[in-house]
Amino acid sequence: MKYEVSGTTMQTVAIDLAPGEKIYSQTSTMAWMSDNIQMDTHTGGGLMSLIKRSFSGGSLFVTTFTAKQKDGNVAFASKFPGKIMPVTLKEGEALICRKETFMCAEESVGLDIAWQKRLGAGFFAGEGFILQRVTGPGTVWLDLAGEIVTKDLAAGERLLVHAGHIGVQNASVTTDIQMIKGFSNFLFGGEGLFLATLTGPGRIWLQSMPIINLAEAIARYLPGAKDNSSLQSVAGGGAVGGLMGLAGSLLGGSDNEQ
Repeated sequence: MKYEVSGTTMQTVAIDLAPGEKIYSQTSTMAWMSDNIQMDTHTGGGLMSLIKRSFSGGSLFVTTFTAKQKDGNVAFASKFPGKIMPVTLKEGEALICRKETFMCAEESVGLDIAWQKRLGAGFFAGEGFILQRVTGPGTVWLDLAGEIVTKDLAAGERLLVHAGHIGVQNASVTTDIQMIKGFSNFLFGGEGLFLATLTGPGRIWLQSMPIINLAEAIARYLPGAKDNSSLQSVAGGGAVGGLMGLAGSLLGGSDNEQ
């Protein structure tokens, strides 16, 4: 199996399959394929697998692509500006990913859910209670937003992160939350009330352009757009900040209409 990642800001990955080789993806990610590639959309392991994927934000079904009788090629495209990151995992090696990060993988790679161990981290850190876990052996292709910055954390080393910038992390890295210090910082700083705290050992892959930031920037130019501070507050990882932003939007909307 060979592959080639092409492009700059809107990348594609084209994968060459020998006869009988298979690749699978979540639905609606394939861009083009040769005419001898057979598609098979299914539950990916039965009803429980379907339910678990839906909880983790993935598609209900998965699609398997198989080369029949001769070599074939299938390509997948990013849904937003960013980088496609291929990772070859060893037997039992796992990565924890955001729900929109998984693109496709070899058949041998497992895709499952990963629960946040700490309730506060799941609620306030912007990641959600359930993430996705990919487990080797095999190669998986992950889709991160913007540029990729890699950090290696030693045991006990911590990094404070604006939650939307977390892309992928080793399973050994733990996620928690920390309240922003200083009243003026969380009230006027625009970062929300909490930051995510990542603690090593392990590697993390940060993304320079959280999708929520892109959505907030685009929303300013949509017809009828007024105050989108609620999106910015949520992007900062603060549930309280998000609520304050929503309240401000409602109050501002009322004033404008009078």
